[in-house]
Amino acid sequence: MVEDDPTIAGSVIARLRAEGFAVAHAGTGPAAVEAAGRLKPDLIVLDLMLPGFDGLEVCRRVQAQRPVPVLMLTARDDENDLLVGLAVGADDYLTKPFSMRVLAARVHALLRRADRSTAPDAPIKLGPLEIIRSERRVRRDGAEAHLTPTEYDLLVYLAERHRSVLPRERLLAEIWGWAEGYGTRTVDSHIKALRRKLGADLIRTVHGVGYALEAETQ
Repeated sequence: MVEDDPTIAGSVIARLRAEGFAVAHAGTGPAAVEAAGRLKPDLIVLDLMLPGFDGLEVCRRVQAQRPVPVLMLTARDDENDLLVGLAVGADDYLTKPFSMRVLAARVHALLRRADRSTAPDAPIKLGPLEIIRSERRVRRDGAEAHLTPTEYDLLVYLAERHRSVLPRERLLAEIWGWAEGYGTRTVDSHIKALRRKLGADLIRTVHGVGYALEAETQ
């Protein structure tokens, strides 16, 4: 739990401990990076605004060391903040003030996704795109693309349903585990990240509906 406000930090830590999690706390950017490297957490709840350096820089540094699911907290419902946060490796976000029930549900959903079976599967080869599922690695034209855990899960879900148009609400339910219908900006932001890392030509937008992966197969 990375948060410099002691009241918020205390409330979140108490709720997560009540849910059965072991929780460590850091109150600054540098302390968060040090603790993540030392403790190797299963998930990080990360405030955007921090002393030392902000949550975006924490996310960059932590993800460069070792991929880990990140739930980012922000005081503003600012799309630029959200897009940048997702681009540097955050998997989900909550805008303050938030319900502790919702926060706990999001944490459980992220951890369920991270705990999915990693048993070897046959690679997926779609034109220039190759997904090595046994290693959770992705290549485009032979060059490796470094994806966050959520970006990888989203790409595999799209690839397994090649050319099928998948509604945003279905992607939210299957990838993020959200039953509620809002939050489609999260899907859009992760699609933008995949296009930036893999090329804009692989994923087609069907306006008002959702997305389809349409790699040209040979």
